[in-house]
Amino acid sequence: MLLRVASVLALVVLLVLGRVTWAQSTATVSEATQTLTITIDGTLGPILAGSDPIGANGQSGTVTIMASESLSPTKHTGSSATYTLPAGAITADVGGVIFTSTSPCKMTIKLGKTADTLTLIFASSIDGFSFTITDTTAVAPGSWTTAVLEHPGVFSPSPQTLTAAESASGPGSKFKYIFEGTATVLGVTGTASSSADADPDLPDEDLDQ
Repeated sequence: MLLRVASVLALVVLLVLGRVTWAQSTATVSEATQTLTITIDGTLGPILAGSDPIGANGQSGTVTIMASESLSPTKHTGSSATYTLPAGAITADVGGVIFTSTSPCKMTIKLGKTADTLTLIFASSIDGFSFTITDTTAVAPGSWTTAVLEHPGVFSPSPQTLTAAESASGPGSKFKYIFEGTATVLGVTGTASSSADADPDLPDEDLDQ
C-alpha cells in the first residue's frame, strides 16, 4: 500500500514539474520571437557601371527586409555576420517592378570605422527572366552594436540619410543587378530605417467546441 502511494506521489510531482518546465520554455520562446524590418527608400542613380537594360536609373526604389531576431549567423568574423534568410524575406520595388527573393538569400552586416554596411544578395525571377541583386546600404559607424554579430537587430538612429556611392567599387550606398550575364551598378540616395515588433500571439483553438 505504501509503495503504491509513493508511486502516485512521484507521478504527480513529475507531472507538475513537467508543466512548469513547459511553461518556462513557452515563455522563453514567446519573449525571444521578434521580427526585424529594415526599409531602404530612395532614388536609384547615377549609373556607376553597366548599361542599365531595365532602365532603373532615376527610378524610385524601395527594398524591404524581414528577418527573425532569433537567427544565428551562418558565417561571421570579428566585425561582420552573415545571415541566411528564407525565400520571400527580401522585396525590392524598382519603379513599380517588384523583385522578390525566390530562394534563400544572404544578409551581411559589417561594422566599420567609417560606416556600418548592410549587404543583401538575392535571386529573383520576373516573366521568366532571372536577376541576381546585390543591395549595399552604408549607415553611420556605430549604428549597430556588436550584439548584431550574434543575432539580427535594429540600428540607431533610425531613419538615417543615405549617401550614394561615387564608384561601383567604392564606399556608399548602391544597387547592383545582373541580367543576362551583364552587371549594372547604380548609386542610391534616400533613407534607411529599422524597427522590431513582437510576433503576434495566436489564440489557442478551443478543442471542446
